Amino acid sequence: MKSRSILLAAAAAVALTGAAGAKDLNKIGISLGSMGNPFFVALATGATDKAKEVNPNVEVTALGYDYDMNKQFTQIDNFIAAGVDLILLNPADPKAVAPAIARAQAAGIPVVAVDTAADGADATVTTDNVQAGEIACQYIVDKLGGKGDVVIINGPQVSAVIDRVVGCKKVFGANAGIKVLSDDQDAKGSRDGGLNVMQSMLTRFEKIDAVFAINDPTGIGASLAAKQANRPELFITAVDGAPDIEAELKDTSSLVLASSSQDPYAMAQLATQIGIDLLNDKKPAQQVTLLPSKLVTRDNIADYKGWTAAR
Repeated sequence: MKSRSILLAAAAAVALTGAAGAKDLNKIGISLGSMGNPFFVALATGATDKAKEVNPNVEVTALGYDYDMNKQFTQIDNFIAAGVDLILLNPADPKAVAPAIARAQAAGIPVVAVDTAADGADATVTTDNVQAGEIACQYIVDKLGGKGDVVIINGPQVSAVIDRVVGCKKVFGANAGIKVLSDDQDAKGSRDGGLNVMQSMLTRFEKIDAVFAINDPTGIGASLAAKQANRPELFITAVDGAPDIEAELKDTSSLVLASSSQDPYAMAQLATQIGIDLLNDKKPAQQVTLLPSKLVTRDNIADYKGWTAAR
């Protein structure tokens, strides 16, 4: 009986120790590019929903830094001062944000990067952007029968964009009949940028069969430029699966025929869970977690559940 009592007491002590060591998620700070962008809205919603599964009373502060690095620094410092338990962020600059991340970690706050890797972050959750570039450009190769002149409209040199172009070039490079006319023009990831770069490409090259744009806004801008120039012979693929591209794929006058989709809601859900695990000293299996992309086309758009779908 005595030995059994000792064992029970020891078990109770271990249970109490574990309970004392567990950290609750009471506050979470989220710093994202722009809350006017549906991608970041979906990220914030996914993170909030996951956090509330763990603690219905959790305080979630999701802010847009509007692509201003100094504003993101201020947000992170304010999160630290407010005593948040976890920070999720999409970095304005993957390298420049490192000192702010280090300050948070010094205060005992795990930092998880979403969509784009950030130097020094405890973990990153992002789309498998290499694969996204591969499937968008394989669509081009298949539609052209392995032969044609193509353009890659590039963007800001963050990890997501770099990886998409790497994946695309891998596919094009494996097909000797594909000639890449241009791959280094930065359209800033925007519709206006896509319009301007595409106008330049159309002036520079008499024949373009297809275009890979690094994101949907760029692709939509490129489509507009080609239609304005009366160059409907080409077609465009992109990456995102955003609400705007859903409309483009349903519009038979658009030159955008496919987009490799992302799932920002699922991305943020997983990032939040990893953050909660880190809060309790449980590291993820890998520092960077990749989510697969699926190609959305004019043929399957009716079955696509986009960023704003009910979950």
